[in-house]
Amino acid sequence: MDLIQSIFIAIIEGLTEYLPISSTAHMVFVSSYYGIQDDEFVKLFQVSIQFGAILAVVALYWRKFFDFSKLGFYVKLACAVIPALLLGKLFDDMIDDVLGKPKPIAIMLIAGGVILLFIDNYFKEPKVFKEEDISIKKAITIGFWQCLAMMPGTSRAAASIIGGMQQGLTRQAAAEFSFFLAVPTMLAVTTYSIFLKEYGKASEKGYELLMQGDNLKLFAIGNIIAFVVAIIAIKAFIGVIKKYGFKPWGWYRIVAGSLLLAYFTIYK
Repeated sequence: MDLIQSIFIAIIEGLTEYLPISSTAHMVFVSSYYGIQDDEFVKLFQVSIQFGAILAVVALYWRKFFDFSKLGFYVKLACAVIPALLLGKLFDDMIDDVLGKPKPIAIMLIAGGVILLFIDNYFKEPKVFKEEDISIKKAITIGFWQCLAMMPGTSRAAASIIGGMQQGLTRQAAAEFSFFLAVPTMLAVTTYSIFLKEYGKASEKGYELLMQGDNLKLFAIGNIIAFVVAIIAIKAFIGVIKKYGFKPWGWYRIVAGSLLLAYFTIYK
């Protein structure tokens, strides 16, 4: 992977991580187009630049994250992230296997798009308008919904937002709690990918891959770009769902998934 490719992938990560359109799907498709998806560092890069996106949420909602007087907020996030930690480790190998197969990911992109077309009509009477009103039980339930995103192409944001709305949250409250939940979730995934997970036949750890060649430089640049772009994307997303709901994202997923499925069926 060269510098231009890493910048492009990082921009995509920043744009799509918090949108209900699957950042993983977009990065896998671009990497496959470039012919670099099977490279072990690329697999690590696609996960580890989520760290930059994490910092974007913390920067935008810093008052929330650093208000240590509200212990309940941290307890909810801790409880909500537990399902992903347990199931993520259990299905890690299966997830890696699907990441190398763009067609199933494109199908999931389309299927998720169809769901988003109707989600606004299905959950019409929200009862929870802010994070403070989310119970521990609701937080855990949303955490289990988030686990649906272990199938690449589903979208962690889409799964957790739909889970929030199913639990009675408004669109904005569900989206914001999805942002908050992303921080411990992606921090755990990134930490695991860098320090614990082994890559390739040589069974190298992520930090060993980072120390090779220009990988560390690409990692740093990728995270900075993902951070800046994610801030813009989060602000824009909240405005869109307030005004238009989730239909625009549903149509986007259907069109993008169909085009990508056709491309990889014909040319790959």
